[in-house]
Amino acid sequence: MRPYPSRPARLAVPAAALLLLLGAACPAVAADGDPDRDFTIEDSRITESSGLAASRLHPGVYWTHNDSDDGPYVFAVDSRTGKTVATITMRGVGEPRDVEGISIGPDGDIYVGDIGDNLDGTWSHVWIYRFPEPKVLRDATVTATQYDVKYADGARNAEALMVHPTTGRVYIASKNEDGGGLYEGPAKLTAGATNTFRRVGEVPWVTDGAFSPDGGSLVLRSYFSARVYDFEDGRLGESRSVAAPFQRQAESVTYTADGSALMFGSEGAGSGVVRVEIEGGAKPSGGGEEKGKPSGSSGSSGSSGSGTPSSGAGDGQDGDGKGSVGLGAVIIVGVGALWFALRRKRGQG
Repeated sequence: MRPYPSRPARLAVPAAALLLLLGAACPAVAADGDPDRDFTIEDSRITESSGLAASRLHPGVYWTHNDSDDGPYVFAVDSRTGKTVATITMRGVGEPRDVEGISIGPDGDIYVGDIGDNLDGTWSHVWIYRFPEPKVLRDATVTATQYDVKYADGARNAEALMVHPTTGRVYIASKNEDGGGLYEGPAKLTAGATNTFRRVGEVPWVTDGAFSPDGGSLVLRSYFSARVYDFEDGRLGESRSVAAPFQRQAESVTYTADGSALMFGSEGAGSGVVRVEIEGGAKPSGGGEEKGKPSGSSGSSGSSGSGTPSSGAGDGQDGDGKGSVGLGAVIIVGVGALWFALRRKRGQG
């Protein structure tokens, strides 16, 4: 006989249902034929998209992957349609454990971070896989190089892998309730040896990150907010908030290839990717206007010409309130009200 759930568990069920219902009510804008705009990942195999990287060779294409133990697969998704245009199977890398990040280096190679550790220190080492970005988009099996990674101050959980676009040095941001650290890898990764990453900065809770194309900025996102840091000589500088959209499970972020915007992604079947403009950045590829809106207005905030990501009144709040923490606040209030109402009803019954 299945044990009857505790009162908190019973109350959590309708609250979770409400969250799912409200989250599902806010899908990403459908693709309109232009690249690098809001789009929905259509591939039914991609249910836990945990990283994004803008292709260097194929405009408008984004590389992503599932997390957990999905297998050695990386997917190329066309932002014009949301459809997968290539599935890459990595060989020579063993069995991936918890793939959480993806980035492209200055050499054109794709780096895949098998760096998740949900038990915060269970595994003494994690892995990075590397292979050249395919010149032709088609399903293929590639031989990848595997690097063993450990942290100088002990094992930890991480979800953000970033390769600097000019130096090629690899960075990892760890994830912890009390805040994480930015870890710097050796100048050059070495296969067949342990690559030790050393803590060089303090960061908040991080689910993904990405360098700007020129390497001068580093964006780090969490579930409800994002910040962009100045980055110079391998160290974090001043930071500022970004108008991160509210998403059901906010797991990924990358810059567009031209640096004109940030693309924020989420886990879940049919998950959406949302474009947020860079203030003073270039117009999105394809240009023009869409459905009566100025170019670049879809899922984004205005541009003031400062060359930094648009920011709202606070972390994760964009200028027009669309898909922002404003919606998140409404959801939280609604869940709280439901919880108290149910508790009061049970108390009276």
